[in-house]
Amino acid sequence: MTDNTHTVILGDAPLTRADVVAVARHDAKLELAPAALARVAASRAVIEQLADDSRPHYGVSTGFGALAKVQIPVEKRQQLQRSLIRSHAAGTGPEVEREVVRSLMLLRLQTLMTGRTGVREVVARTYAEIINAGITPVVHEYGSLGCSGDLSPLAHCALTLMGEGNVRVGGAADEDPHAPTIPAAEALAAAGIEPLVLAEKEGLALINGTDGMLGMLCLALGDLDELFAVADFAAAASIEALTGTDAVFQPELHALRPHPGQSSSAANMAAVLADSHLVQRPREGEFTRVQDAYSLRCAPQVHGAARDTASHADRVAAVELASAVDNPVVLPDGRVESNGNFHGAPVAYVLDFLAIAVADLASISERRTDRFLDVSRSHGLPPFLAADAGLDSGLMIAQYTAAGIVSELKRLAVPASVDSIPSSAMQEDHVSMGWAAARKLRRAIDGLRRVLSIELLTSTRALDFRAADGAGAPGAATAAVHALFRTEIPAPDTDTFLSPTIDAAVGFVASGAVREAAEAALDRRLA
Repeated sequence: MTDNTHTVILGDAPLTRADVVAVARHDAKLELAPAALARVAASRAVIEQLADDSRPHYGVSTGFGALAKVQIPVEKRQQLQRSLIRSHAAGTGPEVEREVVRSLMLLRLQTLMTGRTGVREVVARTYAEIINAGITPVVHEYGSLGCSGDLSPLAHCALTLMGEGNVRVGGAADEDPHAPTIPAAEALAAAGIEPLVLAEKEGLALINGTDGMLGMLCLALGDLDELFAVADFAAAASIEALTGTDAVFQPELHALRPHPGQSSSAANMAAVLADSHLVQRPREGEFTRVQDAYSLRCAPQVHGAARDTASHADRVAAVELASAVDNPVVLPDGRVESNGNFHGAPVAYVLDFLAIAVADLASISERRTDRFLDVSRSHGLPPFLAADAGLDSGLMIAQYTAAGIVSELKRLAVPASVDSIPSSAMQEDHVSMGWAAARKLRRAIDGLRRVLSIELLTSTRALDFRAADGAGAPGAATAAVHALFRTEIPAPDTDTFLSPTIDAAVGFVASGAVREAAEAALDRRLA
């Protein structure tokens, strides 16, 4: 949806993750801070002085990459910038998601507004107008090595500023992925935006950054904020429906190993289970289950480690959001210096680290799902939670689906950032592969969401069998999510077409409805 209440001001302070999500996903509008525009103008004056210098200056009066020693005459420098953008817009493959393109455009514009890149004010203003008009360049899956930054994706965006290439037009609410693309020149004309003729240094400034991988990191962290809470709830709901014990979630136990994420996850699970009549608690003279399996008992340790991994990634993102990534850069004292800040290693590493955590979260979730379906481990539930076992298969194949996704996530957890392939005639001989790390993380997060949804589908179904056996009432939060699922997903009966049922469960998680229902019942926010 379009966010008409949130305006993001560029240039006064670094962007936050919330700002990136607001612009990328919800079409929040941009404003450019006057003080920042003054910095942009000051750095441009430096570049224009160098443009008249007889000495070569990289990106101003020379070629690029391995062609940096080639001096370009003044009369050919506009063509130099056009050629740079056209040649670097070399992406291929499927079209990248709208929110990713908007995030990388926003982050490139933020760097332009630092006054360290040497572009003219009109470049920053035009970039902002394009974003605010809902014009989204077509960017492709393949093309970036993550060094010098996300060159190819950013070049496709820079084409739009020049009135070249293809775009889509429309806000997030009315986006039609099947609608035809239109020429950028046509979209700019309809929005009353004048295409740019790029001047010295501006082509480089538009493409030399880690913006694509950073944008995807910010979006991923936003998704994980939600999925961590859902994972904690799902684990607690599974413990409840499997009549496990909540004794292991006592805060004094987690104080003995004070990882912050572990304590947060344990507190979430304890809150969900506090009022449950299904969990087993020690009573005088009664035998209760002493220990649950690892997938139940150790959930705070695994979920917490994933949370702490995301906290580390968040710190890296915050530094990157406060950075000015370009080459060369205009320093505050007027010097123009080459550098290697465009290398994506810091971002690529945490993207890969998160993919490992996501795979493990999905893995432990799938193990909890599987326990429900095996009569030797489900503590009295029917085989595969089938209404008529033998005649029906219940959720047998839903577990197959979860297992297949988990297997895929293990492959996606193989790091991209340890790979490198030389380019530009060995000038760019070590690259980050951060774009690839970000792309696979997005796929992994989608898989995690589906695996958690299948776990919730399973635990809510199990509650119906517990109710039929008179086993006791679930806690308020679990009951609320069960009721939510029953608004679209029927109680156990003879087997029906299962795929739409799984999709309905995924919809409840993706929309935030699961978390909202649980938190409303608890009258507290899940950390």
